[in-house]
Amino acid sequence: MRTRLWIAFVLVTLVGTPLLADRRSDAKSQVEFGIVVAQRGLWREAASRWERATEIDPTYSAAWNNLGVGYEQLGRFDDARRAYEKALDVEPNNTYIRNNYDLFREIYDRQNRRRDR
Repeated sequence: MRTRLWIAFVLVTLVGTPLLADRRSDAKSQVEFGIVVAQRGLWREAASRWERATEIDPTYSAAWNNLGVGYEQLGRFDDARRAYEKALDVEPNNTYIRNNYDLFREIYDRQNRRRDR
C-alpha cells in the first residue's frame, strides 16, 4: 500500500510541477506585456494584463505589486491597497514591494488627511 501511495505521490509531483511552471510562465508573459503598455501610458490595458496574471498565478507577488501600481495610476486607491497587501501576503519579506506599499500608504494617507480638513 505504501508503495502505491509513494508512486502516486511521485507521479502527481512530476505531472504537477510542469503545470505550475507553465502557469508562472503564462503569468510572467502577462506581467511583461503589462509593463510594455504601462510604459506607453496605457494603464487600463496594463492593469488588465496584471489582473489576468494574478488570476493565472495568484502566488506571483510581482503581478500583485504591479497591479497595485496600475490601480494607483487609475485612481483606484482602495483596489491598489488590496493588491499591495496581497503581494505582501504572498511575499512578506520582499523589500521592493514593502517600499512600494509604504510609499503608497504615505501618499494616500496624506491625501485623505487633506480631504478631511
